[in-house]
This record gives sequence, C-alpha cells and structure tokens, in this order.
Amino acid sequence: MKAIVYEHTGDPSVLKLVDRPVPEPGRGEVLVRMAVSGVNPTDWKARRQWPLPAGWQTPGQDGAGVVEAVGEGVDQGLIGERVWIWEAAWQRPWGTAAEYTVVPVRQAVRLGSASFDLGACLGIPFLTAHRCLTAGEYMPDSLHVGALSGHVVLVQGGAGAVGNAAIQLARWADACVVTTVSSPEKAQLAAAAGASFVVNYREQDVVKEVRKIAPDGVHTIVEVSAARNAATDVQLLRPGGAVCVYADDGGAEVTLPIRPLMVPNARWQFVLVYTEPKAAKAQAVTDVTAAVTRGGVRVGEEVGLPLHRYPLAETAAAHQAVEDSVVGKVLVSTAEE
Repeated sequence: MKAIVYEHTGDPSVLKLVDRPVPEPGRGEVLVRMAVSGVNPTDWKARRQWPLPAGWQTPGQDGAGVVEAVGEGVDQGLIGERVWIWEAAWQRPWGTAAEYTVVPVRQAVRLGSASFDLGACLGIPFLTAHRCLTAGEYMPDSLHVGALSGHVVLVQGGAGAVGNAAIQLARWADACVVTTVSSPEKAQLAAAAGASFVVNYREQDVVKEVRKIAPDGVHTIVEVSAARNAATDVQLLRPGGAVCVYADDGGAEVTLPIRPLMVPNARWQFVLVYTEPKAAKAQAVTDVTAAVTRGGVRVGEEVGLPLHRYPLAETAAAHQAVEDSVVGKVLVSTAEE
C-alpha cells in the first residue's frame, strides 16, 4: 500500500510517500481501506514535536473508509461497512494518511450513507465541540434535538473547524448561538453554519453586542483564544456559566480575576479531546453519529466549512495549508489516483 510516513520530527518536508505492507488487524481491531483523511492542527504539531515510540509515524487522526477485514473477537458483519475514524494515530503509528489503516473497533464508527468527506471531518473538531457544549455545570451530558433549548452559547471564532462544529451541533440541539469573527467573509461562513447572531470583534464591542442578545449572560463559551478573550468572557457569563478552552491561539497563558468569577460560581474548563473522560467521549461519539444520521451536521462551503482537497502524494502541502491557518477543512484523498 501507499502511505505517508515520517521517521523524525520537523517541517512538512519530513513527510514521505512510501510503500508499506498492508497491516493485519489484531485482536479487537479492524482494517479500514481509507477513502479520505482529515488534517487537523494536531497533525502538524505532532509532526513537529511529538515523540515517535515506533520509530516512524503515519499522520492523521481522522478519516473515513470501508472496513475490509476484522481481527479476532470482532463481528465479521462489520466487513464492508462504511465508517468514520477517530484518534487513529493517538499513541499508535498507524494514522489515516494511507491507503489502509488499523484501529480498535470502537474507533471505527458506522457512517451509513453520509459522505466520506463528512466522515473525515468529524473526529477532532466535532468531538471537541461536543465536549465544550456539555462540560458546563448547567449543560446537558448528551446532545440531541431540544437538548440546548433555552440555552445561549457563545462561540469565539466561529469560522474555524471547531467553531463551525460547535455552531452546527449547538443549533442542532436548539441553542441560540452567538459567534465572533474577524471579517465580513468569516461572518458569512459563521452565518452559513447556522449561527443565530454574528459579531465582528474588529468592528463591534463584543460585550455590548452579546449583552443585547443575552442580558443575563451566556450559558457556555466555546473558547479558541483564552489569552485574548478572557476579559471579555468574564463579563459575559451568566451564573453557573462555563468557559470551555480548547486551544491556545493568541497566547499560552491566561490571567483571570478571582472575585468576578467567584460571585457567579463560574467554571473554566480546559478541553483536550484525547484525554477527556472516557464516558464523555463515548457519549460524544454516539451524539455526533446521531447528528450525522439525522442530517443535523454537514460540511462544505454551503455550511460555512470550505473543503480543500489534496492527493495522498501531496500530504506535505496539506499539512502546510493547515499550519498556515487556511480557512476551512483540509482533506487528503487516500485512494490510489
């Protein structure tokens, strides 16, 4: 099979297209013939600095394809199923940027008739967004239609992949969603995703505009840049509200005022999808799959997430695009051209 491999950390040039034997699924694993691999910021960050316990790594946490073989203890009925994959390369060398990969069976989730493009976009962005929308004290543990009825959610940075996922999931669950963006173009993307209100933080006073919409404050904030937005977030939480921080864009440290957060019993929740509680992640997989099945989430420019496609041989360029903060979602076609 063809696979992208790197044997030492560094810039995108370390990624090489090589021939490798098709891996055999072990006990509890499935072999997936890949169709599409999704590229996330974690992929280039891992490529630059994460250790390589196996001495090599195929990148790609997310993807979609068809189950071609199963290991011992796995239902043979899964063979031929279309699936979406999450965390393929977390503490494992077999990522999704290859013609085949192997994953534990629970990490290959039935996709049904949804597109492989959608499947490859679900893992990190949608599971992260789900955690951000359910970690608050007054937020539900599970998302479904009506779960967030009466809730106001603020998504800081609604044009990013996680921001887009948060908007779509929150709207599917019937929340009122307010989002911030930095340009009219990004405002159009956030509106296409389903945001109820869009605030351009470069031109408008975010606190003033959000308070017009939610005089009592918001229930939860999905936060991409706590270092930049902490002062704003503090002013917008309702009693019992939560700020869920999933990235460190704009700075690695944040300063918080104690008393203004004590009074409303506010919560700051930090989110890393890989290490979140197992029960919460399992619920996220279930809920995201339900949203897909019911048509509650989609991808593409028409829903605010432009897709950028690369062939497997150009995975280095795909990584560079994500590292350069391209707006939208980068996908790699893993099928042989």
